Amino acid sequence: MLIHGLNRLSLVDYPGCMAAIVFTGSCNFRCPFCHNSSLVLDPLSQPVVDEDELFSFLRKRHGMLDGLVITGGEPTVHDDLPDFIARVKDLGYLVKLDTNGGRPEMLARVIAQGKVDYIAMDIKNCLERYGETIGRPGFDTAPIVESIAMIKGSGIDYEFRTTVVEGLHSALEMEKICHMIAPCRRYFLQSFVPSQDTISQGLSAPSKATMESHLKLVQTYIGNAQLRDSL
Repeated sequence: MLIHGLNRLSLVDYPGCMAAIVFTGSCNFRCPFCHNSSLVLDPLSQPVVDEDELFSFLRKRHGMLDGLVITGGEPTVHDDLPDFIARVKDLGYLVKLDTNGGRPEMLARVIAQGKVDYIAMDIKNCLERYGETIGRPGFDTAPIVESIAMIKGSGIDYEFRTTVVEGLHSALEMEKICHMIAPCRRYFLQSFVPSQDTISQGLSAPSKATMESHLKLVQTYIGNAQLRDSL
């Protein structure tokens, strides 16, 4: 599996763990607010982390790091993801997988493998606005519904999370998202942060008041929902 980036230490990406992060290339979505546009749109132009060097690093850091976060891009578009996870797990690491839920068939393989310890799924929007929000008009949302149910029933620790963008996520959308995912173990809202690296420009962050209002609404359905600082 091609790895296009390595963060050697994070204290915030894997709850309760000191972790490294690897970034895969390619994605089946085109979310306009995505900050990893180069990994999504032109992954072959990005440097590649040698896999042997990566695993050498992981062996050396065993006992100092608790886990590895696999993010992207979208990791589940890579058919060799289960093999990669197995190699990491064989070194004694906890494994967290970040996913958009767009490939439930791969998610099912990973879950059945029994080597992932934590799954974080991005909930992009309510079903009615999913295609618009992910840059794929007419998108069939059945895989999203399937992935949500699969994760909730897997017995694996998990979270759902939504990046809130002004104009895409009103109170109505937030309420509909809650109907999609509640009850659930954890749900985080994080504010979009504009940058020059997003797939589309001209998007705006919600105000602090909007985020607090959304959280209050969401907590009527998911009591332990929280705001998370944008990473």
